[in-house]
Amino acid sequence: MALELLAIDLGKRSFHLYGIDTNGEILSRKVSRTKLAEVVNNLAPKAIAMEACASAHYWARCWLAAGREVRLINPRFVKPFVKGSKNDAVDAEAIFEAAMRDRQRRASSAWSTESTR
Repeated sequence: MALELLAIDLGKRSFHLYGIDTNGEILSRKVSRTKLAEVVNNLAPKAIAMEACASAHYWARCWLAAGREVRLINPRFVKPFVKGSKNDAVDAEAIFEAAMRDRQRRASSAWSTESTR
């Protein structure tokens, strides 16, 4: 499964992944915290999108170290894309939709080399 973009809805114990591969097949699955890194490395997406929050910066550093592009999106720019009732799967899909917008503003890069010194 070749993914251009993988959206991750972050949670305390579990995460929800959402992506669409090059064949148009939709990936939507729940993953535990302990298996997140393994699953994402197996999927090998080119870019990963998450809502900007404290834990998103930690995960962004992990994915950048693995050579992936990371897109952090302010939650207020994700909210307009939420369809229906709020749950993890719907949130992950909304993050995906927001990240697909080329002109979408992104959160500042708190994981850059300047901030880690």
